[in-house]
Amino acid sequence: MKDILPKQINELSDLLSSIPGIGIKTAERIAFYMTTSKDNIVEKLIEVLINIRDNVKVCSECGMVSDTDPCSICSSNERNKKVICVVEKPSDVVMIEKTGEFNGLYHVLGGVISPLEGVGPSDIRIQKLVERVEKLGIEEVFFALDPDSEGETTMTFIISKLRNMSDLKITTIAKGIPVGGNIEYSDPYTLSKAIRFRTKLNDNL
Repeated sequence: MKDILPKQINELSDLLSSIPGIGIKTAERIAFYMTTSKDNIVEKLIEVLINIRDNVKVCSECGMVSDTDPCSICSSNERNKKVICVVEKPSDVVMIEKTGEFNGLYHVLGGVISPLEGVGPSDIRIQKLVERVEKLGIEEVFFALDPDSEGETTMTFIISKLRNMSDLKITTIAKGIPVGGNIEYSDPYTLSKAIRFRTKLNDNL
């Protein structure tokens, strides 16, 4: 079908399908809609994307996306700054915040250790996490990583870096998120319970 379409639509469809979560068919539907829409969606989208490019940044402290640096969570006086939740990506922060179960700080790693993908410990924000734990006098590090092999590998590596810090409580999200599941796509009720009943790991180390 691509042979009978203008190359511009094919290029847009290919670009959209390269975005995680958007399949080829969905990308084609979006491309067709944007081409035929009469509500100036293209102009509006361009304006929004330029605004994001120019004004949204990554918080230098926690790694969350924000239009301020530090972000609103890091700079808030209403957060518990003795507890830090370690997540893989910004969308995980959004999901956890929606549960209303966590009121501490966050640390976005920006990925997980994945030898198959060529991602090692130095490629994600592990050293920054260790520095924040020491600097802020963190009392609990709460891991909310996806319960898969890469998440487990990443958590184990980070724990090895934190093990010598006295009186540090290390916890992880409770069983409830299925093995191989994804924090980002968990329903709020399940995620809320998994946070509330998080498991202490220190006793098993």
